[in-house]
Amino acid sequence: MDRRAVLALAGSALAAPAWQRARPAAAAAPVPPGYRVTWFDAATPGSGRVGSRDVTAAGDGTFWFCGQRNGTLNRLDPKTGAVRVVNLGQGAAPHGVIRGPDGAAWVTEGGQNAIARVDPGDHRVQLWRLPERFPNANLNTGVFDERGTYWFTGQNGVYGRFEPRSERMEVWEAPRGRGPYGITRTPQGGIWYVSLAGNHLAQIEDLDTARVRIVEPPTPNQGARRVWSDKQGRLWISEWNSGNVSMHDPRDGSWKAWRLPGERPRAYSVWVDPADKVWLTDFPANAIVRFDPANESFVSFPSDRANANVRQMDGVSGEAWGGESGTDRIVRIEYGL
Repeated sequence: MDRRAVLALAGSALAAPAWQRARPAAAAAPVPPGYRVTWFDAATPGSGRVGSRDVTAAGDGTFWFCGQRNGTLNRLDPKTGAVRVVNLGQGAAPHGVIRGPDGAAWVTEGGQNAIARVDPGDHRVQLWRLPERFPNANLNTGVFDERGTYWFTGQNGVYGRFEPRSERMEVWEAPRGRGPYGITRTPQGGIWYVSLAGNHLAQIEDLDTARVRIVEPPTPNQGARRVWSDKQGRLWISEWNSGNVSMHDPRDGSWKAWRLPGERPRAYSVWVDPADKVWLTDFPANAIVRFDPANESFVSFPSDRANANVRQMDGVSGEAWGGESGTDRIVRIEYGL
């Protein structure tokens, strides 16, 4: 198979329907002063279970979110609660989504073992499949470097890059096999990923050769799941097994770690807001948790429904967003009110 082949999805069966109004947003539960929580239904009439998970800002006030269960990428308008549904193709099971330098939504599409691009205007879908020798990468998360190259991870032991201009796809076996999960870019231009099964942090040390350098966290078997950079280039990591949020500063090689509140926390997502406050999700606590590094304090925002299972968060200034994969809802936390 030509690894640069493009599959454009069109036609009545796969065309995106018109904006559909979801059911009214739920009333917010009591929260600490200065915050407001709102839930939006991710499901539309006839959509079935959505599996609303990773989210990202579309740049115009709307938000993209993956529908892992029904093979869709969706666009939520918070002003109206309306959802635009984009079908990604037969067998699709999207995992992660980010907004690219071109303004489009870029998706790690694990069901079709492909990188997908959804045009922000007409919602046309393009797919670039991975090489045949990587038939089931279990694609996870992507990020763009400063040159416009898209880097991505696959839990079954791969990492790769895609050049949109040349449509060149390159994929490599990860140095320690299974586990590559979250990935981030620092303001200094570095590309880093974490390995859940491999329990480590890794740097794409050379963006030309794609050489990887392993960095060992101080907590053994921590289950590093997601990673996000703050404005200083410090790397914040959600540790699934340990229940910690840890911070690695590449400038001096130092590490710090804080355990999330509760008896048995499991940190899934991590997102650093524009003020360098750290947002995490804790499945056992059924909550989103905000961590302030300045005073080392936590604030928790439990869901009003059981088994919310909020996946990767994102947001804009004054707003933190996440997908409740267990309830088919999108949650917004407004802060600094």
